[in-house]
Amino acid sequence: MKRKRLIVIGGGAAGFFCAINAAMANASLEVIIVEKSSKLLSKVKISGGGRCNVTHACFSISEMTKKYPRGGNFVKKTFHHFFTTDTIEWFKQRGVELKTEEDGRMFPVTDSSQTIIDCLLREANRNKIQVLLNADVKKIETAADEFCLQLADGRNFESDFICIACGGYPKLSMFDWLKDTGHSIISPLPSLFTFNMPGNKITNLMGISVENAVVKIIGSKLSQQGPLLITHWGMSGPAVLKLSAWGAREFAEKKYSFSIVVNWVPEYNENSLREFIQQYRFEKATQKIINKNPFQLPQRLWEYLLEQSEVNVNINWADLPAKEQNKLIKNICAQEHIVNGKTTFKEEFVTAGGIDLSEVDSSTMMSRKVKNLFFAGEIIDVDGITGGFNFQNAWTTGFIAGNAIADVQ
Repeated sequence: MKRKRLIVIGGGAAGFFCAINAAMANASLEVIIVEKSSKLLSKVKISGGGRCNVTHACFSISEMTKKYPRGGNFVKKTFHHFFTTDTIEWFKQRGVELKTEEDGRMFPVTDSSQTIIDCLLREANRNKIQVLLNADVKKIETAADEFCLQLADGRNFESDFICIACGGYPKLSMFDWLKDTGHSIISPLPSLFTFNMPGNKITNLMGISVENAVVKIIGSKLSQQGPLLITHWGMSGPAVLKLSAWGAREFAEKKYSFSIVVNWVPEYNENSLREFIQQYRFEKATQKIINKNPFQLPQRLWEYLLEQSEVNVNINWADLPAKEQNKLIKNICAQEHIVNGKTTFKEEFVTAGGIDLSEVDSSTMMSRKVKNLFFAGEIIDVDGITGGFNFQNAWTTGFIAGNAIADVQ
């Protein structure tokens, strides 16, 4: 009797997890991973600054689903099959311990993404999974109960099951071969990008970070709080990246041109800050403003805020004029900036969009349109904010698809 064959399209996190778990659950299954590039697990390698942000230490499904700007209701179902606790245990059983950082991100204790890569390659090898590199799939045809994969180099492969785990695509045209299978595509857009501020003087402070700031979009309900990094092109850091994820579609409609308000000290609003400064001026009356920064802001940022508020840096706190004081309060609590353009955050590049979730069964990851065709990872219209959430979706959907395929008789 001929062995059943599974071909997984995509040699990333979701693809490997599907292939490994399918092979583990059904030893009689022949499993092949086809990867169009010459590299495997490339996003795993670079994620988290080369440390691999495997998942997030969130153990409540309802809380976890709030981290997905698109696909929250879908992952609420899939997480019941394989969740963060399962991810931690899966790697632990294979000798990979994870650690939790203050912000909840989880990394291998080695602080090296190679640890995760080695684990997945070792499991693939142990389960006799074949890997084909430079194998770019151009067409999937269905005939009887089989699929025929056509590669760009002319090779053809027959398969009983296919799992598409090739990641997201930045352009709609790149989904054409999937449209040909009868599926609807939610138009892709960049998510997780930084804000460009050409000509803004704040870019002179590149490299400075603030541990906690609030960034709001003017004329919108969008707002995020967290670390903020000033770059040579504008602003980045978790607060900005999360905003870009939640506002991905809105920002695209605005052609990435909009205005933001930054509160550098979120514990204050303009009224409470005014009261604080009045008291502070009384207590530190004889001290120079430039030397005494009451908010633990980086010194260069403090000097920039004074300059933007037209404050004479050589005066004492007691001599701060009312007009300049009001400007300073405004700049600390509600400084406006114009954003014009974006820069892709290469390390965590994610696209919003992909296969319409209404066409995927969340309990098996099988297509509702084509029998024995499965999906895993970013190819579906699910994307999370930065912090390990996109990898968790990859592990979860890969696990579900792999086990569902293994169960088909």
